[in-house]
Amino acid sequence: MSITVTPFGAADDHAIGEACRIGAAAVAADLPDFPPFCPRRFSASVRHPMPGNAPVHLLARLDGEAAGYVTIDLPQLDNTENASIELSVHPRHRRRGVGRALVDRTIGVLRAEGRKRVSTMTADTVPAGTAFAAALGADSVLADVRRRLDTTRLDQSVLADLLAGARARSAGYETVRWQGDTPDDQVADVAYLDGRLIADAPMGDLAWEPEQIDAARVRGIEAALTARGRRRYHVGARHQASGRLVAWTLLDVGDSADWHAFQQITIVDPDHRGHHLGLLTKIENLRHLMAHEPAVRVIDTFNAAANDHMIAINEQLGFQVADTWTNWQLTL
Repeated sequence: MSITVTPFGAADDHAIGEACRIGAAAVAADLPDFPPFCPRRFSASVRHPMPGNAPVHLLARLDGEAAGYVTIDLPQLDNTENASIELSVHPRHRRRGVGRALVDRTIGVLRAEGRKRVSTMTADTVPAGTAFAAALGADSVLADVRRRLDTTRLDQSVLADLLAGARARSAGYETVRWQGDTPDDQVADVAYLDGRLIADAPMGDLAWEPEQIDAARVRGIEAALTARGRRRYHVGARHQASGRLVAWTLLDVGDSADWHAFQQITIVDPDHRGHHLGLLTKIENLRHLMAHEPAVRVIDTFNAAANDHMIAINEQLGFQVADTWTNWQLTL
């Protein structure tokens, strides 16, 4: 039995296609209620990486057959001692040393890049992933919970009452909505809010510093998401006295499944909390999404298990626990 691990990049269509087939088989086996693996998202992540990231992609072959891959994200603008990985092994080739070979090569890359820590995430419903991370000596540093909203069972009267209550508490603020890229007059405020996420959200023992986000980086992120086929729906809350956008939430739909959306970031400037802006923007964005994406039947969101405030908002909207996940961190 022979295992080889080789890097691949944007010009290697064949390797990208092999990695897509591995990813599709792994998602179908491990996460059957997820949307199908999206080849457009993966290929664009190789060809159009996020700004401030210099990823390395490795493909493992077992006796010549593509068997697994790993993407190593290497931040360049912040967290320059850290890295994160996404590793996938085809179900047909598991327990044959492929994952270990990919990790060994990954650690070599990380040491050459001067990285001290690497993190990844596994679903607790996939015991093999949990056992593999623990066997490598990684520490469990943050518990996440995935919740799912069944949009076909939304109680519109409850939603209307929640929205009316949020509007009553948010005097002095107005909501704005947009699709795709952020309007020029709001991009600086979105950059500020996006940069607050790591500082404000519970991070457990995960050693990850706040990211340095500016308007140029927002534009780079937007270009990368467009290349991945992510259709994005936003609602923000503007403070009328200052004209600043002080809360923002994002929902997006991928290229592989029009029935599924992810609730992404929801963030409120700490100076403007206590006015139900999180609830207000999330409800209005839910309506925004459904007006343009009527095929969406489910929305998934991830929260740190300790994020009581955001969890309470999500549960008011009808999100229910789907499964739990573990963030792992390995110190090199």
